[in-house]
Amino acid sequence: MLGDAPRTVEYWVRRFEDRGFSGIMDGERPGRRPRLDKDHIAAIDDALRKSPNEFGLSGQWDGKTLSLFIQQNCGASLGVRQCQRLFRDLGFRFRKPRPKMAHADPKKQATYKKSP
Repeated sequence: MLGDAPRTVEYWVRRFEDRGFSGIMDGERPGRRPRLDKDHIAAIDDALRKSPNEFGLSGQWDGKTLSLFIQQNCGASLGVRQCQRLFRDLGFRFRKPRPKMAHADPKKQATYKKSP
């Protein structure tokens, strides 16, 4: 194959000769187990639908807040970027709340208006 080491191609040929097409199919690869299981993901999904204040956290849900929630409730340590990715994977998106403008007092406004 173009770009593959000759040794790799030799392995593929040998596996094909031994086991046929099933020998060259990619199998499951070992790797690190996920830090969060399905129950944790479901709990996080439920929590994100509520206010962080209900869990003793302040502010809005963001990467830092979710990381702290996961550490406290799931016993796992996830970085801020991983938490931001988890938001997206669960179908959430970060929306910064709009600032609330103070309503002006009409009487005070009248004192600052230029006279006609």
